[in-house]
Amino acid sequence: MAKLTVRDLDVRGRRVFVRVDFNVPFAADGSIRDDSRIRAGLPTIRFLLEQGAIPVLTSHLGKAKGKPDPKFSLKPVADRLAELLDRPVTFVPDCVGPAAQQAVAAAEAGSVLLLENLRFHPGETANDPDFCRELARLADAYVNDAFGTAHRAHASTAGVATLFSRPAAGLLMEREIRFLTQVVSSPARPYVAVIGGAKVSDKAGVIKNLLPKVDALFLGGGAAFNFLKARGLEIGRSLWEPDLLDTVRQLISDPKLRLPLDIVVAGSIDATAGTTVPADRIPADQAGFDIGPETRAQFAPEMAAARTIVWAGPMGVFENPAFAVGTETVARAMAQATANGSTTVVGGGDTVAALTRFNLRENITHVSTGGSASLEFLEGRTLPGVAALADA
Repeated sequence: MAKLTVRDLDVRGRRVFVRVDFNVPFAADGSIRDDSRIRAGLPTIRFLLEQGAIPVLTSHLGKAKGKPDPKFSLKPVADRLAELLDRPVTFVPDCVGPAAQQAVAAAEAGSVLLLENLRFHPGETANDPDFCRELARLADAYVNDAFGTAHRAHASTAGVATLFSRPAAGLLMEREIRFLTQVVSSPARPYVAVIGGAKVSDKAGVIKNLLPKVDALFLGGGAAFNFLKARGLEIGRSLWEPDLLDTVRQLISDPKLRLPLDIVVAGSIDATAGTTVPADRIPADQAGFDIGPETRAQFAPEMAAARTIVWAGPMGVFENPAFAVGTETVARAMAQATANGSTTVVGGGDTVAALTRFNLRENITHVSTGGSASLEFLEGRTLPGVAALADA
């Protein structure tokens, strides 16, 4: 998986097409609610500026439907980026056409440009060859630093890369590939995976790919209930997916799989308190919303002894304090393992949100910026945005 990186390119005086992931969430008042994705792109932008390049930044934002939509404009992102870089950022009101071409042609060394939302054009998601060529005309080199979109074969993530002789990874993309490759291919042992989340369908491929590689795989969250159901246990009104029972039955006999021993149940997801019951005694009128104390105690020693831990998916409905203890326990165990020198990797948007809620994001070795992309990588899939980059 070693890929050519921006460090390998001669970029002095050159315009560099940089695909970033500035798809940030906005608050109701129109302000940026979380700028962490912008911050994640800063090292590559600063590196290019130090090397005398002209970064031409491109991104998508929101669910634009192939035509301009003011509520998905990247102009507020350009303003925030200028604040973070402490230098002007030229916002270009289109990503192709005369406006883009003129702005890029006029840019001088030290300039930073952010083009308008790529998805204002249908050619982006269609990976249209003509659209790819229009984008490629804007730059002399190509860098992809948007791991969060690497699982999409779109124009800016895949098609444009093929039009450059040495398409390279940005510093964020390089870090993502390095850590995710490590936990999939060459982890230090003991190696533990913790898998949760609302649905097993989101993680079935990850579980199947990681089980042969890990020393233990702990299951929590809604993902666990299909496995309990496959063992013939009563799961009450807990979330499960009947179509996946056959898939689960192929995995359930693996001795490295650790299922919850007890569950925190309640009559509603909005309950202010839950009751802990053994995993084989969930009442028919109740649903499971968190792992119980016995399960947390089972997880703790193996996590403490692990040299590599990968975590994808919360252990319960952590947004409700009544069901947050399991997820917080795992988050704190991950942080402690990191402090002890273990490599800890977290993927998936909900898991990252949980780390943020518990103020532990900075206590993890690597927090992936790619939700679906990180899960597909852990599943062993080839990501188009990574495959399009030149090998080192």
